[in-house]
Amino acid sequence: MSIHHNYVAIMAGGIGSRFWPESRQHLPKQFLDILGTGRTFIQETYKRFKDICPKENIYIVTHHSYEHLVREQIPEIDPANIIKEPYRKNTAPAAAYVTYKLKALDPKANIILAPADHLILDQRSFELTAFQGLDFAAKNDAILTFGIQPTRPDTGYGYIQYQKDDLQDGVSKVKVFTEKPDIELARVFLKSGDFVWNSGIFVWNVQTFTKAFKVYQPEMAEVFEQAASAYNTPKEYTVMERLYTQCTNLSIDYGLMEKAANVYVIPSNFGWSDLGTWESAYEHSEKDYLGNAVTGGNVMVVDASECMIKTSKDKLVVVQGLQNFIVVDTDDVLLVCERSKEQQIKDYVAEVKRNIGEQYL
Repeated sequence: MSIHHNYVAIMAGGIGSRFWPESRQHLPKQFLDILGTGRTFIQETYKRFKDICPKENIYIVTHHSYEHLVREQIPEIDPANIIKEPYRKNTAPAAAYVTYKLKALDPKANIILAPADHLILDQRSFELTAFQGLDFAAKNDAILTFGIQPTRPDTGYGYIQYQKDDLQDGVSKVKVFTEKPDIELARVFLKSGDFVWNSGIFVWNVQTFTKAFKVYQPEMAEVFEQAASAYNTPKEYTVMERLYTQCTNLSIDYGLMEKAANVYVIPSNFGWSDLGTWESAYEHSEKDYLGNAVTGGNVMVVDASECMIKTSKDKLVVVQGLQNFIVVDTDDVLLVCERSKEQQIKDYVAEVKRNIGEQYL
């Protein structure tokens, strides 16, 4: 397999409302340094893939309003490699758009589709898994995903059951996808030993994907086939702006992965985390001796423990007496929320929009 047929598509178009109030519509989480590492999520992700394929083969799929943020944060990227979605339509249209576009450019293309906001601690292991997946997708009529060996009965992830007794070269046929389970079912999955977390990282050859997409999403496939003459030309965005309205708001998991018969998984362990919530950020942040994860400017912590505290640089913040809380202080919003209730942050955002308006979103 030639490395020149390897491509990466980084999905970076979401709003990231679960990281509100730090993440906003004009500056969502993928463009933020949530963990205080000195690099934003998208910068970390772009860096991760530079050794997996030539940098000219790395594409970023984002909402058109974020093009300037991508260019600011990744100045080395060719503007032609920024795929601008005219509208937010979830991950199935995003996946189809980049796949049909790259098929027009390189009919032998093999693509890794990955979110911009994942944490991966073992880079070497991830690279080996990525090359394994690209090689498998190039040689087989298969759509592939990376499954993460679960370490706890987590209810925040989707699960994949695979044929554990039929692993061939580290790859196994998928039995079934399961959406986020309750805690009892998650415990059953963990005990069974043949379930992995759904990482949301996918690999396919462009021919395999478009053939399957035409079967399981024929109306949407027709939309992207109509744009065939426009891909990689100056008229691409104008054509897609017209056609994208016809796309269904649909995830790639539900639209294709859960339906197709030729879906495979590589059970993996490369230090992965879906950094989708303040709780996940807390888990992967440095902490003081009382378990507080503090990033930002001048923060005084008094008799507080196991808190996630994120503040702006120019303000003194004093936190006293709190235990297991999330405290996020921005220029115009202060969030104080129990860590155990963080799943409700999206509800708070919806309520703010409904009762106050969008100026704080």
